[in-house]
Amino acid sequence: MRLTKFTDLALRSVMRLAVVRDGGDPLTTREVAEAVGVPYTHAAKAVTRLRHLGVVEARRGRGGGLALTGFGRQASVGWLVRELEGEGEVVACEDDPPCPLRAACRLRGALRAAQEAFYAALDPLTVADLVASPTGPVLVGLTSRPPG
Repeated sequence: MRLTKFTDLALRSVMRLAVVRDGGDPLTTREVAEAVGVPYTHAAKAVTRLRHLGVVEARRGRGGGLALTGFGRQASVGWLVRELEGEGEVVACEDDPPCPLRAACRLRGALRAAQEAFYAALDPLTVADLVASPTGPVLVGLTSRPPG
């Protein structure tokens, strides 16, 4: 399963907002767009959706900007991905034209179970967990040879 680019962008935006320290200057949508490497218009759409979900708060004017809400910081990553991805299935058995194998197919159920397992693995994680201190070193410049 692969997340949509929109979900990926929204998750990266939330993670960037999560590392703004209390009392720090809030970020603008333009700054978030630059930080995650996307056009402003794409970031603005993601921020709008995150606002509607109650994850991000936006304030206008002097001292304004974007901030995670308390709910947003503690939101389950599984819940957030479900909300951003929608209720669609991994495969589209009922599209036009519908799959001729759908009446006797076992794949659809197996893929649905796999999708739910994917979300279940994300359910215990919160947005705050995603930006917690690393538990090990951050590896930069990996090579194909083993360490040693």
